[in-house]
Amino acid sequence: MKKIVLFCFVLCLQMTHAQTNRLWQGYFSFNSLKDVTRKSSTVYAASENAVFFQKPTDGFLETITTINGLKADNITTIHYSEAYQVLLVGNDNGLLLVVDKDGKVAYKNGILTEVPVPASVKKINHFNEYDGKVYIACDYGISVFDLDQMEFGDTYYIGNGGAQVKVYQTTVYNGFIYAATDSNGIKSAAVTNPFLIDFNQWQVFDSGNWLGIQAKQNQLMLCNTNNIIYTSNGTGFNPVYTLGQAAVDFRVVDNYTVITTAQKVVVLNAGNTLETLVNTSQYTAEPVTFNAAIVASDQLYIATNEVGLLETGMSSINLQVLKPSGPDSNQPFRLLKTDDKLFVTYGKFNFTYNPYSPTPPYQPYLLPINYFTKDLGWSKIPTTDIFNARSLSSVAVNPKNTSEAYISSYFSGVLKLEDMVPTVLYNQTNTGTNGLESLVLSPPDPTYVDIRINGLKYDSKGNLWMTNAYVDKGIKVLKSGGQWQSFDLNTVLTEPFFERYGQIQIDKNDTKWIPSYRANGLIIFNENYNNKCLLVKTGTEGNLPSMDVRCVAIDNRNQVWIGTARGLRTISSADTFINADNIQSKAIIINEVIDGVELAQELFYEQVILDICVDGANRKWVSIADSGVYLVSANGQETIYHFTKENSPLPSNNVADIEIDGTTGEVFFATEKGLISYKGTATKPSDDLAGVYVYPNPVRPEYTGTVKIAELTDKAIVKITDIEGNLVYETTASGGTIEWDTTAFGKYRVASGVYMIFISGEDGIETAVRKVMIIR
Repeated sequence: MKKIVLFCFVLCLQMTHAQTNRLWQGYFSFNSLKDVTRKSSTVYAASENAVFFQKPTDGFLETITTINGLKADNITTIHYSEAYQVLLVGNDNGLLLVVDKDGKVAYKNGILTEVPVPASVKKINHFNEYDGKVYIACDYGISVFDLDQMEFGDTYYIGNGGAQVKVYQTTVYNGFIYAATDSNGIKSAAVTNPFLIDFNQWQVFDSGNWLGIQAKQNQLMLCNTNNIIYTSNGTGFNPVYTLGQAAVDFRVVDNYTVITTAQKVVVLNAGNTLETLVNTSQYTAEPVTFNAAIVASDQLYIATNEVGLLETGMSSINLQVLKPSGPDSNQPFRLLKTDDKLFVTYGKFNFTYNPYSPTPPYQPYLLPINYFTKDLGWSKIPTTDIFNARSLSSVAVNPKNTSEAYISSYFSGVLKLEDMVPTVLYNQTNTGTNGLESLVLSPPDPTYVDIRINGLKYDSKGNLWMTNAYVDKGIKVLKSGGQWQSFDLNTVLTEPFFERYGQIQIDKNDTKWIPSYRANGLIIFNENYNNKCLLVKTGTEGNLPSMDVRCVAIDNRNQVWIGTARGLRTISSADTFINADNIQSKAIIINEVIDGVELAQELFYEQVILDICVDGANRKWVSIADSGVYLVSANGQETIYHFTKENSPLPSNNVADIEIDGTTGEVFFATEKGLISYKGTATKPSDDLAGVYVYPNPVRPEYTGTVKIAELTDKAIVKITDIEGNLVYETTASGGTIEWDTTAFGKYRVASGVYMIFISGEDGIETAVRKVMIIR
């Protein structure tokens, strides 16, 4: 190995790429729970796409998420097999996930890919384990899963004439399997019958309307759509309890019958008399609805749609919340990372900028604001404090007063926070004649107020800029002195009263770069140049691939990256705007090998680009609709990573927003199924090498990650040697942090010992030396 003289050495510029151990972090919500199950005294609870459980030894809450390999779709039901020590997770698309006792996840796609029925009827409704088999009740019938072989067996279509029929539940009683269906009553057959695949073997047990059926001791328990619970010995029905409400979950456990409605949980004892009754009104912290419940070790656990899992004793009701720390929703929409906080909002609007929900009550979303701090974890500003502001989207923190923040509402105006407390909702009533405006309906309705504000961004003078959709004066600013101003671009824009806008970016010249949706392409505006405004459009007017501009980013070298609904364009310098009368964008051309032939292609040709974010190394993180996230090099010529749901812990291939912590390099992804981050290393470079530090240090035997060297200057040269001066690693920093995988140039792990780290600035003048101890 070559050696470096410790007192006099020359550092050479050399780029190397080390294989590193990247870390992911999940920030999932467990507020909305879909089902519960148990393993002895351990209760498992499932949210939309993750599971948590409480370890009985220490009470610690442990999660099973995409970080652990649980890539669920939309969880509908779960079941723990005590005999086989596996957790079964069913989804609304038929996907079955099997989690073993070591946490390993197996994907069983038999229903998803092989059952020849429409995708819309593959939902898994219930698991019933009996004699080494799981009878899976689905919207089309019953599928059998063999726990010994861990594979699917037969599928039973038990509707009249062999038709598909939705099966709510199955159970086995006195040698017969019973199935409660939504339109064919209850059907039954001998469970040992080898020909259950033949619908003729299934007989009608009762033609009534039943929601559930469960075996309990020497009887059947049944739940009817008339909201009455019955027992049966196989020949008749006896009513034992009247719910008065529609059941949403029905089960038997430990000889208890547990029935859940949206407003209450009823527990019947072995004698079918009332043991416990819990109403939603008994939880007073906030309104809740119930989804499912289970009994374990004489405790009742209730899955709610709003606050996670509620736990109480059976005899004395004292509802306590049980859930891992997390945000309020798994549908984050916009993020902002400041020095000490991560803001999350949920007020989504759709692809055409419509903030109204597509389902009842057809209103813009009214959801809380979350923020995360390292010391306190997750906090929230509840909906009761935000003046009924709906569809909250982008966040901006005043750089001159970080206790002051603003959140745009794509329906209600702009919400002001002081020390994280909402103080003012700015709208058309309190911003003057030159302030915020409501859209005008046709024909006009003076009672209708709809103020669609988006894209908050501060300029260098402390002025807060934003867009106001569906009005002539679509660009607004709240001056640092508190005055409001509007800019009428009616003579420049095409039909501004129909236009909608994306997130504003502001360059070092205080020029505003504004994506538009409908007819104006990329809008470039600067009030300091006599309200100069240019449009970058398609064809000869700017060479954009689409007039629908979804996002814009200005990189560390002042280059403009433009994401549209049909691909990517760049502008070589934002400064071009100052003197230009017309700006042409350019595609990035890369060479791709297709069928063995190298061809020139546009980067992200015809792709819908949702967001672009620039990291500390000037690389670009690019979100593509339905295709996950790409990390490309500073010039776009090299794809460094392509993260998808299939090859990474991303819970969805649709990433609405990307945000980067410039200090740590952590990259946050707001997906439609949860918030997740990637522990990147492209932090912002430091101005000097005085603060360089190494972590972890020492590196202990149980640690499996990489060593980080942080607070570097850009293009700092790093060389690592053993104590004798043998070179084991060298690289050049791109940004403020580099990683070392503790191998000698990726070939073998280095031995225990002290390793010297020699750092030199790009110019070779400034240097620093650090040490790291490695213990194997």
